[in-house]
Amino acid sequence: MKKKRIVVKVGTSTLTHDTGKTNIAKISELVRVLADLHNMGHEVILVSSGAIGIGTARLGLGKKPKSIKGRQAAAAVGQGELMFLYDKFFGEFDIIVSQLLFTYDALEKEDNKTHLTNTFNQLLEYGSIPIVNENDSVSIVELLNGDNDCLSATVAELIEADILILLTDTDGLYDSNPSENKDAKLIPVVEKITEEIEAVAGGAGESGTGGFATKVKAAKIATAAGIPVVVMNGNDTTKIYNVLNGESVGTKFIP
Repeated sequence: MKKKRIVVKVGTSTLTHDTGKTNIAKISELVRVLADLHNMGHEVILVSSGAIGIGTARLGLGKKPKSIKGRQAAAAVGQGELMFLYDKFFGEFDIIVSQLLFTYDALEKEDNKTHLTNTFNQLLEYGSIPIVNENDSVSIVELLNGDNDCLSATVAELIEADILILLTDTDGLYDSNPSENKDAKLIPVVEKITEEIEAVAGGAGESGTGGFATKVKAAKIATAAGIPVVVMNGNDTTKIYNVLNGESVGTKFIP
């Protein structure tokens, strides 16, 4: 398998149970797969949501706060908990993780983009796995738009990744909403993101702040930069191996 620079984005729905509590088994499996890819020589960047959800559970709030300040506070608690878990699990494989929190306005100036790119490249050269999230405690872009999908695409473009993999709680993009239509069919390949594809995506969603519309938006960003995108179910992260072997998993967006 050719060595690649891989960006993997994981959403809240993959990291937490229906109860809102942390899904330890899922995090452990994801880390094991990414650690193995790292040991194979691939460069891995993880864009991870989940800070608000985990912070909500840690604070014993029962459900996510409705106010922006409440969600920002939950994110401040949850981000520390999230990084603790990643550090613990990756540490079992003797892999050092690093945290990169930034906001979209940090990418508006070329100097900032250059510094950020240099940091990514240096961390990868040091053998660390960067873990990225928007800084929810000082920015509300992701809070309002569920835009960690687009953040992952922006990161992939910034570091010239070879592939972007978006983990979600469905098998991929369907031609209609599978929860409403039992005859809905999975779309294995999207060669061009048309208005029809965008319309279909608008009817799908997941339990995080994002939905399939944001995944298609992210795919537009990445594919425009020449980066293929695969949207797949996060229930079985071992299928990332299949993706990298060129096998059909989920929905692949062609650059």
